[in-house]
Amino acid sequence: MPNENFPDIGDLVPDLPIETNLGAARLSHYLGHQLVIYFYPKDDTPGCTVEGLDFSRFHEDFLKADTQVLGVSRDSIKSHERFIAKHSLSFTLASDPNEQLCLAFHVMKEKSMYGKTVRGIERSTFLIDSQGVVRSVWRGVKVPGHAEIVLEAARKLAR
Repeated sequence: MPNENFPDIGDLVPDLPIETNLGAARLSHYLGHQLVIYFYPKDDTPGCTVEGLDFSRFHEDFLKADTQVLGVSRDSIKSHERFIAKHSLSFTLASDPNEQLCLAFHVMKEKSMYGKTVRGIERSTFLIDSQGVVRSVWRGVKVPGHAEIVLEAARKLAR
C-alpha cells in the first residue's frame, strides 16, 4: 500500500521527469537550490489565479532566498502558456496530464463539486532543500496568505 504521507518532512524527493513551459527537465534540475513545488487544480480559475499571482508577486523574494518556484497542475503546456501570458506569471509551470507528479506527491483526492464526487488535485505545497529533501509540507491549502507563509519558511531554511 502506498504511503499516503509521502513525501513528508525528511523524505528525499524522487527524481521524476517534468514537462514545463520552458521544456523538459527533471526534478534533479533544481538541486543546489531550494524548491517550492505547489500543486493547484486548474489554470485560470479564481483560487488558482490568486495563488499564482501571489507566488509571482513574491517571486523575486523567493529567488533572494535561493528558492525556485514550480507550479504543477494537470493542464497542458499550451494552457500554462496562456495562463502565464494572461497574468504575467514570473515562475515555471509544469504540466502533469498523466498525474505522475500528482501521484508521487499524493495530491490526488476525492472532492465534492456541485454535489458530485470528483477526483482532483488537493491544493498542496512542498518546500524542498537544496539537497532534494522535503523540509515543509502544506496540504489542503487555503490561498489567502499562503505564499507569504511559504516565503517565510524558505527564508528560514536558507539561513
